[in-house]
Amino acid sequence: MRRPASLLPVLAATALLLTACGTEHTGPASAGSGAAERPTRTQVDDPGEDGVRITSLTLPSVSPSPTRSTSVSAGGIPADSGVLATYEVINNGTERLTYSVVFTFLGSDGGAVINQSTTVRDVGPGKTVRGTVRAGELPPDAPRVTQAKVLEVTTVPAGEAPAEPGTCPASGIRISADKGDAAMGLRVVGLRLDNCGKRDYTVGGYPLLELLDDDLDPVDGIEILDGSGDITSGAGPDEPPRPITLEPGESATSGLVWRNTTEAGTAVNVPHVRVRAKAGADPVTVTPHLDLGTTGKLGVEPWAKAER
Repeated sequence: MRRPASLLPVLAATALLLTACGTEHTGPASAGSGAAERPTRTQVDDPGEDGVRITSLTLPSVSPSPTRSTSVSAGGIPADSGVLATYEVINNGTERLTYSVVFTFLGSDGGAVINQSTTVRDVGPGKTVRGTVRAGELPPDAPRVTQAKVLEVTTVPAGEAPAEPGTCPASGIRISADKGDAAMGLRVVGLRLDNCGKRDYTVGGYPLLELLDDDLDPVDGIEILDGSGDITSGAGPDEPPRPITLEPGESATSGLVWRNTTEAGTAVNVPHVRVRAKAGADPVTVTPHLDLGTTGKLGVEPWAKAER
């Protein structure tokens, strides 16, 4: 019977072929090869602001040509710039706090390239929490980021912080504020009440508000008005408040309306507003940063059921 031919010559030829072709590496290439080098991480000596400071900044090395390791979106633009900062939050106070922080990433000339916001929840007294914030995707013509710093910090008692998106408080009610709208000197910040619980929830009338300063102390000298008729006539007559019942999954909206006219007197800024959906409801403190000017008036619209 005829024996099969030996495989040794074939294996030897294959080994020689692989050796001649070489092995492809995905790690850092030697200088001048055109491949990207490892990102550089630099320690940052930042005094910070209100207990929040940046501790290091990671920047991607400049690469003269794209590499296969570059993450790109469907449009071919890098999905993430690779720029990130690490930070720490130190609560030197006596109560548990939730921090809302705005970080700004800067170019070599000190100009802002992009801002990013993050929320650090439930930091106990004397505790330190560390985290990372990414610059994210940058415009193609954006200057190279070389610096980062803390731009703004606001704090609220942890038990009054707005619920994290996608979560539902034990009360079954979620209150939030939008970023506001401005037109012809008129300012409007929207409030939203979501029934994320399992039972119907009834409200009637207006949200109950407390205006608070940076230290969460009451702001005096502002008249809170029912409706916006005394602020502007552009929205038509005020709608009368009506009891509304929200089924699970339904929402209601309200609005804070004012003009930030500055005339004689001292302009008033209100960073925080403590909101109760109705009497006896748990408070939620939002941070719309109301620039009320010198008018001394803030209009509040009644709750109205939102369209699904």
